[in-house]
Amino acid sequence: MNSSNTNHLEPVSTEVTAKAKRRRFSAEYKQRILREADACERGELGALLRREGLYSSHLVEWRGLRERGELAGLTPKKRGPKPAEVNPLAKTVAEQQREIAELTARLKRAELVCAVQKKLSELLGVTLPPEPPEEDDEPTKKRP
Repeated sequence: MNSSNTNHLEPVSTEVTAKAKRRRFSAEYKQRILREADACERGELGALLRREGLYSSHLVEWRGLRERGELAGLTPKKRGPKPAEVNPLAKTVAEQQREIAELTARLKRAELVCAVQKKLSELLGVTLPPEPPEEDDEPTKKRP
């Protein structure tokens, strides 16, 4: 065996790299790159993209936003679920539903009180006057 061919191991790099973050581009940066891309001569666009570390799809997306006049679209968009739009009538509907529930509960209590009063009057032998007919149930009659 050759003494110069000893079994020395190279140290292995154990460095932990930081987690890659999504790049965000400011509106000014996007507009500057679009101006530079528009001014590029033939063959210079690829060099611009390589220098900036961009893809051609970036330019396509940014140009579309610029053409549609969405200047706010040139700012980075917030990721994640979008907040639900609040219906302007939702508050009114919620208040009305609470009021309906409260009135329904009061009506049930009033009907229970009426039923108890009827039974009590029957037990005591008190005759109650007949209930007048409701106006909605019968058509209106003219009195002579």
